[in-house]
Amino acid sequence: MVLYAKSLGASATVLGLLAGMMPLLVITQLPAAKFIDRVGYRAFILRGWTARVVIIFLIAAVPVTGGFLDATTRLILLLALLLVFNTLRGISSCAWLPWITELIPPAARGRHFARDQVFGNGASLLSFAVAGAVLGADAKPLQFAGVFLFAALAGAASLPLLLRVPDPAPPKNADNGKGPVPWLAIASHPPFRRLLEVNAAWSLAFGGLTTFIVKYLKDGAGLPSDLILYFMSVSFIGGIATPWLAGPRLDRLGSKPMLGFTMGVGLVIAVGWMLAAGGAVLPGWGYALPLMVLLGLVNSLFSAANTRLAMNIVPTMGRNHFFALFMVVWQMTLGLSPVLWGLVLDGIGDHESTALGLNWNRYSLFFGLVGLSFIGAFVLCRRLEENTASGVQTLVKELLVDEPRRWWSLMTGR
Repeated sequence: MVLYAKSLGASATVLGLLAGMMPLLVITQLPAAKFIDRVGYRAFILRGWTARVVIIFLIAAVPVTGGFLDATTRLILLLALLLVFNTLRGISSCAWLPWITELIPPAARGRHFARDQVFGNGASLLSFAVAGAVLGADAKPLQFAGVFLFAALAGAASLPLLLRVPDPAPPKNADNGKGPVPWLAIASHPPFRRLLEVNAAWSLAFGGLTTFIVKYLKDGAGLPSDLILYFMSVSFIGGIATPWLAGPRLDRLGSKPMLGFTMGVGLVIAVGWMLAAGGAVLPGWGYALPLMVLLGLVNSLFSAANTRLAMNIVPTMGRNHFFALFMVVWQMTLGLSPVLWGLVLDGIGDHESTALGLNWNRYSLFFGLVGLSFIGAFVLCRRLEENTASGVQTLVKELLVDEPRRWWSLMTGR
């Protein structure tokens, strides 16, 4: 979608708006949450997902309207359809966390979300590989239409699978949707408030990375579209490794150390791309691929640990509204992040300077500021409340010392 909008002449700010629209419109969960228990979990999601699949078929038709619509009009039409799509997504998705909270027992949530990341990232890896093969080095409108049509057909295929998920009744003491919602009291609940602060900081740091790595590789490094998509597809390999790194460790060590670990890895990613954009290293395969794997890994680890912690600290009473506010803060900051970073990049423009052995341009400055944001997010992680959590140093020792030692013993018999 970013590459297609770029082909229509979209600026960095418009690209940021396009990338941020999906998480921004999660705000529609706030008014929608009160209707979940009335409609039922599965019916609520199924109706929204069906409608948004229809919108994807309409989006697939936009690239073939070039014969009678100019590029600006097609870009406006694309943004309008995405606005409707993401509004429907935001409304319907508010039933998801309450639904799976009923289905997954607390002791198994870490393992579940780790496996969930395998399926999501494996499918995304396949999708990006297909997109790269279809688009090629110089994509034409018909090729973009083919990729969007593939997405629409995959969305349609998901609907009958959704019907196979058990549909339990909401708990008896859940909110029935009557009376005013005490949003301020919900946001002020101490453990929940601190989790919201971590989500806002993380999303600010991570939210613009994928979009502007793509833009840097396209404009700054001059790579062709298909190679960029192959680069992005590699990021999902990192997500597939989540069960090994997270899985049982989340349930045994807690979410807090894993969240702190993701902030440290995020800093490594930001510094790595800053050095590339600053001209210190060339972003070739050998350099860029490890960074892309880490990008997918850190996103999956954060998602699994973050969702598990939210499910464990949210009370049953008013649960739908707690989860709605949780998703709004997490996803809206993710949505605002690329918009804000897009404004920063457009504001910097073509200004460049040299200092500390680096060329400080719009991209190297962006990645440097993202690194500082990850440091701030790590500080906030230390304030999270989780009674059974170990320290982040315990997790790092287990991953970087104990686990390699165990594999060495298995291979050498020592």
